Amino acid sequence: MTDTRPSSTPSSTPASTNLLANATALLPHPLPPCENARIALFAMRRMGAHGLADARAAHTMFTAFGQSFRRPLVLLRALMADLAGTSAGSIAIAPCCCARMTPAESAMLSILARVETAPETARYLMTDLLGVRRVDGVLASAAAVAAAFADEGRPVTM
Repeated sequence: MTDTRPSSTPSSTPASTNLLANATALLPHPLPPCENARIALFAMRRMGAHGLADARAAHTMFTAFGQSFRRPLVLLRALMADLAGTSAGSIAIAPCCCARMTPAESAMLSILARVETAPETARYLMTDLLGVRRVDGVLASAAAVAAAFADEGRPVTM
């Protein structure tokens, strides 16, 4: 008797190759090696998908920062609200379980990493991300988040 069920082992058929190419096109960036950037990314994804008061985002910040979690959490919430209120279009975020990042997520983490050391680069990235010219308020929010992470010994690097 011949087994006619589809094989559960991955094959290199054109369909699976196209699926992989599409996934890589949508999520072209790998997760950052910096643990602090991954914490910020997880919290941003949770807040972007489930709202600013997401309990898992708050728990992650509490776990990472201990009793000093309030400042980074509140500032990250303010940044997310500023991003949503200022953006001319939608900002693509991936689900929390994804092992890759969207271009928008990569830009956000790059902004957090560079806002203190390379402010003009951060400004250009923010302008491109939001699609508006005046990004001073949102950039100030990003600088506050980056400073809060750095002040607690968890600087975001890329």
